[in-house]
Amino acid sequence: MAPKKGLLQRLDEGVVIGDGGFVFALEKRGYVKAGPWTPEASVEYPDAVRGLHREFLRAGSDVMQAFTFYASDDKLSNRGNESSQKYTCRGINDAACRIAREVANEGDALVAGGLSQTPTYLSGLGKENTQKEFQRQVDVFVENKVDFLIAEYFEHVEEMEWAIEVCLRSGLPVVASMCIGPKGDLHGKSAGECAVRMAKAGAHVVGINCHFDPFVTLEGLRKMKAALDAEGLKVHLISQPLAYHTPDAHKQGFIDLPEFPFALEPRICTRWDMHKYAREAYELGVRYIGGCCGFEAYHIRAVAEELSKERGRLPKASEKHDMWAGGLKMHTKPWVRSRAGREYWENIQPSSGRPFCSSMSQPDNWGVTAGHDSLKQKTGETSEDEIALLKAKRQKQSSAASNGRVA
Repeated sequence: MAPKKGLLQRLDEGVVIGDGGFVFALEKRGYVKAGPWTPEASVEYPDAVRGLHREFLRAGSDVMQAFTFYASDDKLSNRGNESSQKYTCRGINDAACRIAREVANEGDALVAGGLSQTPTYLSGLGKENTQKEFQRQVDVFVENKVDFLIAEYFEHVEEMEWAIEVCLRSGLPVVASMCIGPKGDLHGKSAGECAVRMAKAGAHVVGINCHFDPFVTLEGLRKMKAALDAEGLKVHLISQPLAYHTPDAHKQGFIDLPEFPFALEPRICTRWDMHKYAREAYELGVRYIGGCCGFEAYHIRAVAEELSKERGRLPKASEKHDMWAGGLKMHTKPWVRSRAGREYWENIQPSSGRPFCSSMSQPDNWGVTAGHDSLKQKTGETSEDEIALLKAKRQKQSSAASNGRVA
């Protein structure tokens, strides 16, 4: 069997389709706890993780990203989380890599090891301590012979630069993806500057994941591309957005929306939105196209189907899905059969079914970021007194917002 092509060769030659949002998908399935959003399931419920990888592989994913999101020891021991003690960063990441490789070998997929922003950085503990957290993760990825590394879900470009520096020591291709929008990072650095700094730090692929919907994310990527072009920097672009519409989210994205995380379903993107997203991303020049929170296998299938001509194939999951609702021709009801066509679904404006559902929300806008006391790492559980103080602050913020101002 010929060796698999590597990430950079694939990107040079065409499109690489990523996978979707494991923490949200597995939380809904009962395997991840909302709040810490950490990947103990790689050890506790390996079959659940393996099954989700297989869904994405069948849907057209070219990458099996190991389920290692937030699996640094400081995050695994933050605010009452006992996973660092029970499983350790090494134990979780090792299990996740083995599962991802097993499924990747069932097709022509690559394995990526991923690392994320840390409580150590948010606590202001400095570069050396932060990079120690990264290095412990990268060591496991190298031992497991992953195909490339993804530094994703970073809100501050400074911490991202520190992560890239550690990742490059591995000798593997490095993807750098920040969870920012068109307004840039939480320290006031523009999206364009973030892209330039990631590229100059040595990342081979740069872009955006999470926090914003596909179309807000592409707006941010346009700013990144313009800045990279102006600097003459040649790197590939990655887009892995939410599958939730977020036109009303502020700088920090969907976590500021009052629906986060348990009432986001009315915002979910349709498969037809994903066709549009895939086409717009491709035309922008993005070649690593995937998804993050909210993305299920059918969303990735839509991306793969939209780009089937460019890729020269359909995903296996299309065996049970005719393009543009063609399968509805077989439906019993004539009015449903009449919906079998692209024009109908491209122009659909879905209703929520909720008579008093607003079209937009008033996001929380607390404005706290790295260095703020409320973000500092704490190993003990959050107390009821602390929750009471946070609730009081929320009430004050809500009152200020209703009066047309921010406290």
